[in-house]
Amino acid sequence: MKVNFYPPSVQASGNFNFGEILEKKPIGFPQDGGLLKPFSNLFYWAHAWTPGKRSTIGLHPHKGFEICTFVLKGSINHYDTQLNKWIRLEEGDVQIIRSGNGISHSEEILEKSEIFQIWFDPDLSKSLKKPASYNDYKHDKFKFSKFENYSIKHIQNKNSKMWMDSEDIVINEYFIDKSSSLDIKIESDKIHSFFLYEGEVSLKEFNFKKGDFFTVSDNKNILLKSQKASKLFEISSPIKPSYKTYFN
Repeated sequence: MKVNFYPPSVQASGNFNFGEILEKKPIGFPQDGGLLKPFSNLFYWAHAWTPGKRSTIGLHPHKGFEICTFVLKGSINHYDTQLNKWIRLEEGDVQIIRSGNGISHSEEILEKSEIFQIWFDPDLSKSLKKPASYNDYKHDKFKFSKFENYSIKHIQNKNSKMWMDSEDIVINEYFIDKSSSLDIKIESDKIHSFFLYEGEVSLKEFNFKKGDFFTVSDNKNILLKSQKASKLFEISSPIKPSYKTYFN
């Protein structure tokens, strides 16, 4: 089993509006200085939050990438030049911007709210030729699998309502009770990326705490044990995408 561990101390840091919005980035931009660089068709991953009042990131452009925002806590407002209106997204909601040949957007993160913003590479040689598109998905529209001591929110897979052009992406969110065990299948041709945004879990000699990011590959399954009630976010993506990614 291959496990790579990236605690907050080796993640890139960022902020907007003089610290009104703070960020830790397990996968940052090249100039951000974090340890981990883009891999698979994952290009960027930021955990952003407002420590106090609401704050707005002004209108800015995107091209090519698929940009997903996952509201972990609180709520955000989103505006883009395709819809030409502001939309409220609440805790558990997900949005995707398939930025295609160009779109601009702005986002307001409300008081004491948290998000993931993750950029996927859908093969820019094709996506740059497509018109931009946008969708949002409400929390209660996702399918859940419920077990005795945990539940799984199935955000993205081949059967989900959410659709992506990026190749072979699966996204799950786990809600784990205290003192529970969770067995997760690891696919042989995938790298599984995990971000623990609440709680504490262990995997063999590793003990992961809130804010830790880790990847797992080259194994059939992993057994996680929770020390606290925990929330774990997982993206599985191809070890070798069939196309040349932007980073490569």
